[in-house]
Amino acid sequence: MSEQVSGAVRHPLTGVATALASAAAFATSGAFGKSLLVGGWSPGAVVTMRIALAAGVLLGPALWSLRGRWGALRRNGWLVVGYGLTGVAGCQLAYFNAVTHLSVGVALLLEYLAPVLIVGWLWARHRQRPRRLTTIGVALAVAGLLLVLDVLDGGSVSAVGVMWGLGAAVCLVLYFLLADHVGDDLPPLALAGGGLLVGALSLGLAGWVGVLRMTRGAQQVPLGGVVVPWWVPVLVIALVAAAFAYVAGIAAVRLLGAKVASFVALTEVLFAVLFAWLVLAELPTLVQLFGGVLIVAGLVAVRADEARQPEPQGSEQILARPVPTP
Repeated sequence: MSEQVSGAVRHPLTGVATALASAAAFATSGAFGKSLLVGGWSPGAVVTMRIALAAGVLLGPALWSLRGRWGALRRNGWLVVGYGLTGVAGCQLAYFNAVTHLSVGVALLLEYLAPVLIVGWLWARHRQRPRRLTTIGVALAVAGLLLVLDVLDGGSVSAVGVMWGLGAAVCLVLYFLLADHVGDDLPPLALAGGGLLVGALSLGLAGWVGVLRMTRGAQQVPLGGVVVPWWVPVLVIALVAAAFAYVAGIAAVRLLGAKVASFVALTEVLFAVLFAWLVLAELPTLVQLFGGVLIVAGLVAVRADEARQPEPQGSEQILARPVPTP
């Protein structure tokens, strides 16, 4: 433990750079994945390809991290399965369904409401009344949500897309709640690799039995003003936005700690808007951008309130964990 702390003190810039690299890598998924959706590929097919490839890449490192400690995997088996079904398969499937109806930035902002939902759950379930700063953060996030959805001006935002985006947020909440109960004896790489494997198998089974639509689209898809083979965006969302992003995120947590790394992870929203603009020429309206700023400010307030307290115990650890994104 002391070795990790001293490493974080000696190399804070390395930790921040690693966390930013992870956030930027995660942010590529929306823009590059949407190019496949525009080309006629179904969300189920896109997510399954992404997760399956990432699982194959991380399988070796995950097994190496266990080094024969199969007991830790058995003790946390159901939690790994739950993480794979919700935090990996469910969250990504809901997110990619959302971006078929909404802009990449708006869909991601809806998913990022998960910490706000967790505050409500802790209040309702454990009677943990939010402190003043957390309450302010929730109010800012809700106000930002109204602007993002363009409710005040009577704008037309796809209700189906909003439901999928909120579904991604609920899956992210379930991830947090499950991850809070995973034992410390299970290495993070094993959790990530195991979750990706479970997610890939569950989506593949759902597609095989016909529950999940697996539509193959065009061989050539539009990307950044040019037309490229379909496998180009697939490799980006699988290798960059999944395998590399997860590993870099884990390294960032080790260098900075979960609280600081989770703050830096919020920059994913900014990176996602940037990539959507560069790759898809897609940019939210000024009102939606301002709403996004309010949502991020609200999340920062919630995280800052948690960080002011001593090392969290029990259910308070939930909000201190880094956000795993699509």
